Amino acid sequence: MLTLYFGRGGCSLASHIALEEAGADYEARKVDFATNEQQSPKYLRINPKGRVPALVTPRGILTETPAILAYIAQSFPGAALAPVADYFAFAELQAFNSYLCSTLHVAHAHGRRAYRWADDEAAQAEMKRKMPEVVTACFKMVEDSMFRGPWVMGERYTVADPYLFTVAQWIEGDNVDTSLIPRVMEHRERMKQRPAVQKVLEREANA
Repeated sequence: MLTLYFGRGGCSLASHIALEEAGADYEARKVDFATNEQQSPKYLRINPKGRVPALVTPRGILTETPAILAYIAQSFPGAALAPVADYFAFAELQAFNSYLCSTLHVAHAHGRRAYRWADDEAAQAEMKRKMPEVVTACFKMVEDSMFRGPWVMGERYTVADPYLFTVAQWIEGDNVDTSLIPRVMEHRERMKQRPAVQKVLEREANA
């Protein structure tokens, strides 16, 4: 049994969808950010970073979305959620997920959590002002140079797809010009038609 700790509206949605797509035996537990549960002593014993996702496995606890997605894909090879036998193709998938994690998500966070990088109010305001431009540039990079279509890696659905879908949920809130990224937007709508995605979205909405 696996246990996923998730936060509603957060990047943990990608891991939640991947577990559902894999047909894993798992339990999903919400971490309530509205009550600052992520900083509670109980949760910090699970993930000292105070963030989601965290995945409790028989061998220990994993954090960070790219690592969790890779673990799910490799643990459930029958679900074919990654080209695990093709080392180069698997590295390409990891490169995509790493870009979302280390570049796009960080750019997004500058608009929501500028206090992580600066104490000065003017500096925080400037980061928030700049955020839509930077996030748009990140999505444009995905659109023009990284997304193959119809799925992220081409004809085959992989764990990169729920991750792109997850960060694409933030597009309107980040004031991204959607006219510049039509394929990303089409992918988001395509993902919404998948039964696993629908099930997870409903579960998180009602959690």
